[in-house]
Amino acid sequence: MEALKITGAILTLIGSVFIFLGGLGLVRMPDLFNRIQTGTKASTLGTILSLAGLALINEGWIWKILIIIVFVIITNPVSSNVIARAAHHRGVKLTSKTVTDMLEEEAPVLNKEEEAGQ
Repeated sequence: MEALKITGAILTLIGSVFIFLGGLGLVRMPDLFNRIQTGTKASTLGTILSLAGLALINEGWIWKILIIIVFVIITNPVSSNVIARAAHHRGVKLTSKTVTDMLEEEAPVLNKEEEAGQ
């Protein structure tokens, strides 16, 4: 029983470190798209690890925490994708170190649709 609580505390600590590193990445990354990627990946993993640690510490919360983990797994990547696509559509500039822009090919299609609608 005590080993389970220690394991839960270690998982919670590791999750907190990932969340901290995600916050640090928000400050250190050069453009919006890298910041979104850094923040989303680190916060998703950090939140899942922290919640898993809490589930091990308090066994009565396991089902509630599993529901929260599923919600985080679904919503974090989807929301970051929507924000990044909206920023790209609005014309937010990429950093000069960016090698390829996979959405650049879709931009003319969006512009043609806008012109057809006007």
